[in-house]
Amino acid sequence: MDGTGVLALAALAIVVLVGLAVWSRRRNRRDLGTPADRATFATLHTASLASPPLRAGLTTPSAERAIRHLRTLLGTTAVALTDGQQVLAWDGSGNHHAEQVVELAQATLTSGQTHAYDVGCSRERCQLRGGVIAPLVVEDRVVGTVAALTGSTSASLVRATTEVARWVSGQLELAELDKSRTALMEAEVRALRAQISPHFVYNSLTAIATFVRTDPERARELLVEFADFTRYSFRRHGDFTTLAEELRSIERYLVLEQARFGDRLVVTLRIAPEVLPVQLPFLTVQPLVENAVRHGLEGKAGVGHVSITAMDDRTDALITIEDDGVGEDPMRMRRALAGEAGDDSVGLANVDERLRTVYGDEYGLVVETAIDAGTKVLVRVPKFAPGVSS
Repeated sequence: MDGTGVLALAALAIVVLVGLAVWSRRRNRRDLGTPADRATFATLHTASLASPPLRAGLTTPSAERAIRHLRTLLGTTAVALTDGQQVLAWDGSGNHHAEQVVELAQATLTSGQTHAYDVGCSRERCQLRGGVIAPLVVEDRVVGTVAALTGSTSASLVRATTEVARWVSGQLELAELDKSRTALMEAEVRALRAQISPHFVYNSLTAIATFVRTDPERARELLVEFADFTRYSFRRHGDFTTLAEELRSIERYLVLEQARFGDRLVVTLRIAPEVLPVQLPFLTVQPLVENAVRHGLEGKAGVGHVSITAMDDRTDALITIEDDGVGEDPMRMRRALAGEAGDDSVGLANVDERLRTVYGDEYGLVVETAIDAGTKVLVRVPKFAPGVSS
């Protein structure tokens, strides 16, 4: 082949490569959808960036983290978030209008309606001439406003600001629900702590007292176990703990109970190491073990057995507490899980409710029991769950 042929082939190869590149770019554009689709994706992405800080509530730090993304959604010269008394965050130019925005926002805070305003400014370089202020509503209360500021107002800006304010309000509503859920869980844990005190404390101290003269060293060891157990049970920090921490507290509890029951209480533990770091609500397993000892074995003649197992079950940890005690009427147990069977059963209902609150209804307690047939309680928790950390 002569030189002219080689050049022709080279030119053809370049044309093919350029054609492939253009085709690839066009195909990638088609994969992203129409311009409307791409605009929708961009809007959803921006909203997802603003959502996490707003889920912390309407505060200065959360407003400062979200405000830039809100201005991107609205596409205005400036955006402000207020709480009714002050501007919490401002993004864009013209922040010398902050006090004016607070004054203008009073009508929106009072009426709960969106209002458009002429801002006006004597500064030549200021681009702000108009604005729209929309209310932020949480549980029928106006808690703040979104102010969109630009060169001029329009009907479309009024609609856009109103819709963004409604979306922000929804995120703030979720923040309130999170706070309510946390407060409810704290109240339920306090209820469990109240149950621990009279029965267990009296029996533990009585058992320790019996060793003071006969075996002082044993009495000191039991006293340390009792102190560590109560310190864990009444701790003030964290809604969640690890299974390993919960099991350490359970071991202390069982040491104290075995000092009281002696050879009448036999405990078996089978714990898979890989589930020890699993996070779960504080005081989840411990009340179930106490229930097995208290209600299962105290009324049983002879030796009683309690077994505790924790196994890896794919994405979950499966925890089982089983005793061969006196058992329970299944109908009464159903009432107990519904919180209708008296104080002795509050622990089961409490744990069941907290598990369902944190993980969903598929993660409540499963109880198998019958009179004179013992009791088996199954607890399934996901090994990883969003928002669950100690």
